[in-house]
Formats: sequence, C-alpha cells, structure tokens
Amino acid sequence: MAVHQINSVNPATEEIIAQFTPHSPTAVDAAVERASLAARRWRTIPVPARAEHLKRAAALLRAERDRLAALITEEMGKPIAEAEAEVDKSAWCCEYYATQGPELLMHQPVATGATRSHVAFDPLGLVLAVMPWNYPLWQVFRFAPPALLAGNGAVLKHASNVPRCALAIADIWDRAGCPPGLFTTLLVGPDTVPDLIADPRIHAVTLTGSTEVGSAVAAMAAHHLKPQVLELGGSDPFIVLADADVPAAAAAAVSARMHNAGQSCISAKRFIVEETVVEEFTHAFTAGVAALAVGDPFRRDIHIGPLARSGLRSDLADQVKRSTAAGARLVTGGTVLDGPGYFYVPAVLDQVTPTMAVAAEETFGPVAAVVSAKDPAQAVNIANATEFGLGAALWTTDLERADRLIPGIEAGAVFVNGTVASDPRLPFGGIKRSGYGRELGAFGLRQFTNVKSVWIGPAHNAPSHPLSE
Repeated sequence: MAVHQINSVNPATEEIIAQFTPHSPTAVDAAVERASLAARRWRTIPVPARAEHLKRAAALLRAERDRLAALITEEMGKPIAEAEAEVDKSAWCCEYYATQGPELLMHQPVATGATRSHVAFDPLGLVLAVMPWNYPLWQVFRFAPPALLAGNGAVLKHASNVPRCALAIADIWDRAGCPPGLFTTLLVGPDTVPDLIADPRIHAVTLTGSTEVGSAVAAMAAHHLKPQVLELGGSDPFIVLADADVPAAAAAAVSARMHNAGQSCISAKRFIVEETVVEEFTHAFTAGVAALAVGDPFRRDIHIGPLARSGLRSDLADQVKRSTAAGARLVTGGTVLDGPGYFYVPAVLDQVTPTMAVAAEETFGPVAAVVSAKDPAQAVNIANATEFGLGAALWTTDLERADRLIPGIEAGAVFVNGTVASDPRLPFGGIKRSGYGRELGAFGLRQFTNVKSVWIGPAHNAPSHPLSE
C-alpha cells in the first residue's frame, strides 16, 4: 500500500510537526543513480582521505549537538540528556573509525609460496540501510562510518516517524565534504524496500528492526544473492547470582531496562535472580524504578519520556495484562497517564515464569520482568530459553565462575558486572532470531567488503602453479 504522506509527530503531544511527500519512483531512481556514481568515485579515494571526511562529520555532530538532540527528542520522545548522549556517541563512532579504521583496512600479508600474497578489503559498492526510529542518529551512525570508510556508499530508508532526523543525517555527510549523494536519504514507505533490494545498483543490505521484518528482508536479499547484516529483536537476560553486589546490580538494572523508555533491542528485559537474593534485588530495583519521573522529555528532571507510537503502548499494556492474568504480580507502575502523549508509567513485575508474555515475548517499553532461579545453572537455562540471542548481563563477584558460565550463554555479547551496550571498539550483533552479521569493531568495518585474496608470483620465467584448479 502506497504511503501518501510521511508525518513527523511529537509523541509527547501527539501534534504533527512536519509533513513530507514521499519520493516518487522517478526521484528514487535518480537518487540511487546519483549515489551509485558517487560510490564509484569514492572507492578510488585513498582510505586516509576518506577518514578526513569522518573527522569532519564528527566535528559537525559536536558543533550542532544541541540542535540534533532537540530534533531527536521532539521527533521520537527521548529525554533530552539521552538525546545529547546519542549525538555524542555518533560523533565518537566517526572519530574512532577515522583514527583506527585505516590500519584495520590495510592489506594483511600472508606467507605462501608466492613472491607476495595478502588479503585486501575492497568495498562492495552501495549499501541499502533500513533503519529504526528508537536511536534515530546512533543506529545510522553505527553503520555509516565503517561502511563509508571501507569505500562504500549508502542509501538510507529510515523509519517513517523520524523523517527530519533522516534528512539531517544526510545533510551531515554532505557538509562533511563527501561526494554529492554518497549518503542518500530516501523518504519512502516500506513498500519501496523490495524494489531497492532488487536494484542491481544496490550491492548489500543492512537492517535494524523487528525479527519479522528482518526475515522478510533477508529472504528478498538472499533471492538476489546480496549480503546482509540483520540486527533484530532481543529479550536480553540480566542474571544476578547470589554472590553478586546486589545493590549495585539493582541500580544498574534500572538504567539497563529503562534507558530510552525501554525502547531498545539490547535493553535488559528479563531479570533472572537467584532465589536467595531475589527479594532483596526486587525491593531495590522497584524502588529505583518507582523513583523515575515521567513527563515532558525536554525537562532535565524527567527520566522517562513517551513511547514513540501509540501502538507500542497498547501492545505493552496488553503484555502486562496477559502476564498478570497468568499469575505475575505487578509491583509498581503499569498505568497509562491521562492527557496527550504516549506515556506509560514504568512497571516491574515479579513472580514471573518463563512462559508469561513479559518473559516469552520481546517487551519494547518500560516493563521489567523478575524471574527467580534456584541456582546459576538454572539461571543460565532460563536465560537461554528464548528465541532471541542479542546481549546478556551477568552479575557475580566470582569472576572464575563467570568465565565458566560465559561460554554457555547464548548471546552475541556478554557483559559481566556491567550493562550491555554497543561500543565502536567491539563487534555488535546477535544470534538465533536476533539476527546475524556484525556491526562495529574490526568485524563491522570489514562486513561490507570483498575479502580478496591476492597471490603474486615472480615477474619473469614464472612456472605454472603446481596446484592450479
């Protein structure tokens, strides 16, 4: 179904801020052609020169931090301090790859029988990025700096509820001096994505979003034999063992669950606590959650803004309702605020079992489920009893036991005595129905490259290779 209008709606007031007419098929074709030509030019530019453009993008992000943060807050409801941190992190990612990336892309010599042989990392071409609304800058900048540094171009199809953020990102790369159109934002609906994936000028696809959408995009990309990176849903466990620093774990748990109003794939969602400390943890955790202020995200004394869309709130309320009907206890919160805006009071449920909705499904909002485990082995089993495998946190003072448990935790990342977070220095991604492929780190930098083997024999009187195929 065609999208007739793309609206930017303030989720705190439900007011339409701006309206955009989607790009026509003709405009899309012209934009992709322009991006394709820019990518061909860009790949010929030496990596150190590309890095200078990343530095300029970082400088622009830092210089315009206030404006960009306000745009995030107004368009998707993130509290202003968190929005500012998102801009800072996007700048950091640009700076990290500008300084560390060139070395990671250097040829890697390999000893063979050749005169010289090495592995090279060549760009693939134009990458289609289908991105979500919950971190409207960071999700894109998590992908763009490494992809561009590697010599690729980018076509962004952002979530339709953050069109102004999408346009601002393209503007940053244009003003950073990249070839015109190298980073292109398309204002289109989801019905345009299949044609973009099929377009021969698109060479790879990256998507951050729901498991259902990821599965559909993966099938389309596979049909056209195009590589993909998929960062999908998550139901991250937060495991607290009996020997943990329980007050510290409970304090960290508040942020781990409630940052961005819980609208994060890597938010801790299931708090799996050894039974001997579950009461202590739940009491401290609940007190922390109950102290969070809900309201206007532009106020600096507010911790929880609105959910980004009304449907998210109704889905969350339904998950809580089904779980309490199944025997979970609502300890705090779980109510809808009167008045405009998609506000939901942060909730904690205990006496949760793994089959209840708040534990078995992904909860995308400020709802936490506390599950009791009799011992560490059962805690890990409960943690793994999910279709997702993005991140996991483990809290214990016995680091030797942590080392023994980590290999058995089914997740793309395990953080011990800390909160799961993305970091430009470390690969980021999941397993199972949380997706595949990696962003960030050296692995993310090389994800959209042709890992090319190069074998160079003697220049003169070269014998034929004895093992040639």
